[in-house]
Amino acid sequence: MSKIRGFFVFLYDFVIGDDWRMTVAVIAGLALTALGVSRGIMLWGIVPVFVVLGLGWSLVRVVRRDRASA
Repeated sequence: MSKIRGFFVFLYDFVIGDDWRMTVAVIAGLALTALGVSRGIMLWGIVPVFVVLGLGWSLVRVVRRDRASA
């Protein structure tokens, strides 16, 4: 049972990582892409846009937090 638990702990750490907001951004991009494709619209470029915006958002949050603590 500990191996199964260890696998799920690894999976959580790998998918969620340090910032759950990035995971939400990627899932939102994938969901929007899937929705578009199901309606016949090619939205393959949406996921990279969501990732870049998510990274920028994460970076802004970290910089603001570090400035506030300094």
